[in-house]
Amino acid sequence: MTITAATLIGLAWKSAAIAGLSLLLLRLLKRRSAAERSLIAHVGLAALLALPLASLLLPQWAPLPASWFAEPAAAPAVIPHGGGTPVAVALPAATASVPAVAAASSPLPASWPSAAELAVWVYALPLALLFLIMLVAVVRLFAMRGRADVLVQPSWLSALAEAQRRMGFKHGTALLVSEELRSPISWGVLRPTIVLSPHAVAAVGEAEAIIAHELAHVARLDWAKLLAARLACALFWFNPLVWMLARESHQLREEAADDAVLLADIDGPDYATLLVGAARHDNKAVLLAAHGVAPGRNSLKRRITRVLDARARRGPAGPGWIAVGLAFLAGVTLPLAAFSATAAPREAEAMPAKSKVAAPRAVAAEAGEDMIPARKPIAPDDLIGMKAMGVTPEDVREARAGGGSIDPDDLIAGKAVGASPAYLKRMRAVFPNADGDDLIGASALGIDVGYAREMKALFPRLTIDDLSGMRALGVDAAYVRKMRRSGVPLASPDDAIEHRALDGGIDVPRIVSNAMSVATSASSVSVSKDGVAVVDMHGPDGSTIRVAAPRPPAPPVPPED
Repeated sequence: MTITAATLIGLAWKSAAIAGLSLLLLRLLKRRSAAERSLIAHVGLAALLALPLASLLLPQWAPLPASWFAEPAAAPAVIPHGGGTPVAVALPAATASVPAVAAASSPLPASWPSAAELAVWVYALPLALLFLIMLVAVVRLFAMRGRADVLVQPSWLSALAEAQRRMGFKHGTALLVSEELRSPISWGVLRPTIVLSPHAVAAVGEAEAIIAHELAHVARLDWAKLLAARLACALFWFNPLVWMLARESHQLREEAADDAVLLADIDGPDYATLLVGAARHDNKAVLLAAHGVAPGRNSLKRRITRVLDARARRGPAGPGWIAVGLAFLAGVTLPLAAFSATAAPREAEAMPAKSKVAAPRAVAAEAGEDMIPARKPIAPDDLIGMKAMGVTPEDVREARAGGGSIDPDDLIAGKAVGASPAYLKRMRAVFPNADGDDLIGASALGIDVGYAREMKALFPRLTIDDLSGMRALGVDAAYVRKMRRSGVPLASPDDAIEHRALDGGIDVPRIVSNAMSVATSASSVSVSKDGVAVVDMHGPDGSTIRVAAPRPPAPPVPPED
């Protein structure tokens, strides 16, 4: 799925809806057991992780009438086109799209990113940073596992075996000790690991409670749930409701593990005392990617209160709750992922057959409103032509950035002769008052920006027409400088053109034919009765450039360099 600003907006409000609904359900079910509420919280996180993929795979679902979101239709504009009968066309804002009329050429990279492109980068950078932090935390855990020592103390091995027997946990669990820790932690799915601190190993009387708590995390696959919560926070870092749901899910995982300890006949007040003591030895950053006995400062009061509450429900989530969770996942995620308030038909046949301007309207919508120059009506044929030639909104924005007038015909002609928006922008910096068709004609003649700047420096009052005439006759900066050094006063572009046209031995028809081979359909050279050479050049847009060069009485012959 291509990430655009519109995609991010859709994911933002949809993720807010899922996270908000999950938090609301947790509040309504606050008297249920921690395991049951933890199931709801993690189903909400799973729905968030499934949202981007479901949005890509599911067909769009638009249950709301399109008229609710359509802008008022504009008054029909009468547009004369091609000299024929005027056509009345109404082009309201639309969001429909149809397959491209013709293969569009790839847009040139813009000098500055658009607001939509900038929004994607603003989203991607925190996402990459959060992924990196999570990856570093996981790597640190496994590196610490490699440095830890195997715990062989009989009392701790006995406590582990007894806890596994009570919980029906048959997978092997590594029991290690590391001086890098301040309190016990656990992680892993296929190869679960419990690592104790030296301080915890010395408290042999707390072995059964500590092992029961950590083994409860392992048995409930809490490490996978923790990573899923971190991933959801990375994907939706901009959504505070997602962060709230992730914190609540972490709290509920710890409370569910506490319940497992109490269900193993561990005394509640003794276990509360263990939590208070362990809170003084929190591992802090290590817990970013692991679970531990030690509660966070903000969760200590809540966990102890619940441990000492004899009326609290502590049972596991049964099959009924699992079915409810799956129903929530499917019933909320799938419709939200497919929902679109302004979804349009995906096939051209779905457009109303009665609309005679449906195709141009769809082409304009797909290209974006920037395809239509501001405050100027545009003919349907122009819209189709722009799309067929591959004119994109980025092309329009870049062409407008240089100022001046740009209309659809200019954009289409520019694409046809290879005059990119970047070229038009740079040429307009040299000739601020030039029209778009003049600049496109210059491109068709093969005039590059460097040549234009050189000639502008030699002739400050140079116009685009003068430049085209000099280019057609092969007048360049070296020739002008050479003539001036030899004493020929080339004070204006006309002087340079006249002198070059009638300079000794110059084959005018050959020069004109070569210069116009790319851009002209016809050219003619004639000499009038009074000795004036007249050159007519026909551009691709039908315009004509006429250069008249009177023969001077005796042009000086420059010395050879």
